[in-house]
Amino acid sequence: MRSRIQVCVVALVAMSVTAAVAQSRFTKVTEIPIGGAGAFDYLNVDSGAKRLYVTHGTEIVVIDMTTNKIVGRIADTPRVHGIAIVPELGKGFTTNGGENKVSVVDLNTLQTTAKIETGGNPDAVLYEPSKKEIYTFNGAAKGGFNATVIDAAKGTVVATIDLGDKPETGQADPAVDRVFVNLENKNLIGVIDIATHTKIAEWPLAPVSGPTGMAIDRSTKRLFVGGDDHLVMVDYTTGKVVANVQICEGTDATWFDEASKLVFNSCGDGHITVTHMDSPAKLTVLESVETARGARTMAFDPAMRRVYTAAQNYQPAAAGARPAPIPDSFHVLVFDVKR
Repeated sequence: MRSRIQVCVVALVAMSVTAAVAQSRFTKVTEIPIGGAGAFDYLNVDSGAKRLYVTHGTEIVVIDMTTNKIVGRIADTPRVHGIAIVPELGKGFTTNGGENKVSVVDLNTLQTTAKIETGGNPDAVLYEPSKKEIYTFNGAAKGGFNATVIDAAKGTVVATIDLGDKPETGQADPAVDRVFVNLENKNLIGVIDIATHTKIAEWPLAPVSGPTGMAIDRSTKRLFVGGDDHLVMVDYTTGKVVANVQICEGTDATWFDEASKLVFNSCGDGHITVTHMDSPAKLTVLESVETARGARTMAFDPAMRRVYTAAQNYQPAAAGARPAPIPDSFHVLVFDVKR
């Protein structure tokens, strides 16, 4: 039989462990009002310039991350989806789904210097640094689902890659000469050879359905893919799913923090799921952070250790009815993240 002292010590240890688990890694810092109406999609950060880029309808709102104030806007981007930042060229590349074009933007002046034709409805976009190329992933079935590859310095199209299915987010690893992209309808990852600009493989993602967000850990050769209410970890040397966990519902963005080995998934149900990469073969869900209804996209700044997610407020809705957004309520929620 244990003594009273032993029992008390065990109880105190259990309480300490419970309190540590219950303590959130997220602390809400502020909300940045933007206002206006219209759809929104990807957010992106430029850590070096301390700028946050928020897509919104026909413009991209630019926020100073040190003051949380709007410092400019990139105009004339019809139904904009995303922006790729290329600091060494001083350029940004926006995907304008409403006109099937990419805007080339001077990051100092935020003025558009050129527009480039792409495939239909350019959506996600990334910069591949080894060849200094922009990839736009084009989501309109008319003309075929494809990727447009652009020489970032010259502003010219160098290739169009047939993907065979609707693409979502992608990631690149120049060390293995590959670009990876989610193929939403078939629940696959498409593998692109950077040198030849061709799709060379497809990998299944079960149990993920409708893959959207993708993040990468190049040090362990792992991809993190979110879709619907699951997150999978994929070994991209073999194409195999090595771990999966259940997350919040309606995820549309996935980010990875190499310093803490945390994976973040933002979901339309108003939550961010925080998952830890315990090893290259194991994931553990740590917590669910409350955000706002419809806050399905996000960005993470590893320098300031902050998460940014966009949302708007909604009117109360009758039973079975879809709630209407409150006019002029668009905003960005800001969270500090502990390791």
